[in-house]
Amino acid sequence: MSARIVPPASIGFVGLGNMGYPMARRLAAAGFRLLVADLDQGTVQRFCTETGASAPNSLRELGQQASVVITMLPDGKAVRLVLLGPEGVMAGLQPGGLLIDMSSSSPVETRALAGQLGELGFPLVDAPVSGGVVKAVAGSLAIMAGGEAAAIAAVEDVFAALGKVFLTGASGSGHAMKAINNFLSATTLAITSEALIAGSKFGLDPATMVDIINASTGRSNSSEHKFPAFVLPRKFTSGFYLGLMAKDLRFAKALSDAVQAPNVFVDVISRLYDDAERALGPQADNIEIHRYLELLGQQQEQT
Repeated sequence: MSARIVPPASIGFVGLGNMGYPMARRLAAAGFRLLVADLDQGTVQRFCTETGASAPNSLRELGQQASVVITMLPDGKAVRLVLLGPEGVMAGLQPGGLLIDMSSSSPVETRALAGQLGELGFPLVDAPVSGGVVKAVAGSLAIMAGGEAAAIAAVEDVFAALGKVFLTGASGSGHAMKAINNFLSATTLAITSEALIAGSKFGLDPATMVDIINASTGRSNSSEHKFPAFVLPRKFTSGFYLGLMAKDLRFAKALSDAVQAPNVFVDVISRLYDDAERALGPQADNIEIHRYLELLGQQQEQT
């Protein structure tokens, strides 16, 4: 059984992006000693200056010095490269070290990676998060944790600094749950956008529509939070990229196909976000699916 990881234990954190940066800050504030790495050296230097964290010279050194290594990267391929690539984390990780992938990765690929790491004697916990940048800053993320119970219990204090943990089952199940959640999130955002665009074209006031929807049966997290905060004021700045949402939807589609579940809606929504990503670019905000649907409406008017 893995020993419980408590402050001031050393945590390696790889990936200081929109979500990773505030998450790592929460861990530093909780008293853990942070060892950080990112492709952007300017971001690494800024984080170290702000928090007192250190930046090892290589991923191998990061692995040597850390009790736990957390990856928060764009996808599972990047995670595999960071862990198992030449001079990667696994080249230095000491016996008893734990690995946590908090990225949004393919559940199928995660299960395979967990098996490979398990053969080397290192458990992998997949623990993707939901809640966006706001909840990352506040330390109130929903954490979907899959993997060995003993490994998850050992990092209870690590997770406590970041949010609330939901146990999902075996390795890969956390990433499966994240893909399913983002499928639902993306769908409600898109269909609410389509509804508001139609109503607006008929002459209804968008703000009034949102108020009524939120007092009625059509309400969702999208209508209650995303539309008032980002869509109505035309502030497409949620901090989560359209390309990342499209990727998560492809994971959800692959999961559905792998288990032969009904895939009518996931196929349609995944294709919609893929099309939007090609039109607007992967670094457009995911809320801009609303703008993409507006563009489709304008094209229909011109035909």
